[in-house]
Amino acid sequence: MTSDIRLVVLDMAGTTVADGGLVERAFATAVQTLGVEPGSPRFEEQLAYVRATMGESKISVFRHLFGEEDLAQRGNSAFEEAYGALVDGGLIEPIPGAREAVEKLRGSGRTVVLTTGFSRVTQDAILDALGWRDLADLTLSPADAGGRGRPYPDMALTAFVRTGAADDVRQVAVVGDTSYDMRSGVRAGAGVVAGVLTGAHGDADLRAAGATHVLGSVAELPELLEGTG
Repeated sequence: MTSDIRLVVLDMAGTTVADGGLVERAFATAVQTLGVEPGSPRFEEQLAYVRATMGESKISVFRHLFGEEDLAQRGNSAFEEAYGALVDGGLIEPIPGAREAVEKLRGSGRTVVLTTGFSRVTQDAILDALGWRDLADLTLSPADAGGRGRPYPDMALTAFVRTGAADDVRQVAVVGDTSYDMRSGVRAGAGVVAGVLTGAHGDADLRAAGATHVLGSVAELPELLEGTG
């Protein structure tokens, strides 16, 4: 029963936050520092992987692409710096209705946690840019959950343990815009694993990864959980 959900774990970029493709822009800047030129065959191959793994922890993506830990750390640091600069430049905004959805969810007695595949520093920059520091009950990055991001269930399970808001993982809803969000929700045993169509992946990919529901946007979530949507 969707009405039994007590804890809602929400992704940020693509789900509650519209960043207009800043991930790809920041990636292009980052890989240049490692000698990969935008437009080159290697760049296009790497960019395709970035698009396919949207939602995964960014350091994990760089580890896959570059193999060596030193290169991965350098690339990830350059990415986070570039993304942070774009955020500071005012190039992000809330998904329409996202703030209101979170407020409705909390107003109905549910606990809301915002999660990201970015670092804590970048997550905080996004929260500050949007004025969202106090919007949710808790915010989590992969580092806050032992270092593993999606598709692992760690952030959802960390939210479950740290908030104490639910008695059973089936009282948890995990919501995101990527197949990796869906897989993390399934692996966490969440009762609701909802995909939204405002980000990286479409209906077919979300359902194939285990989505129990697919919504036009996070703005529809309160109605779903109240059983009226």
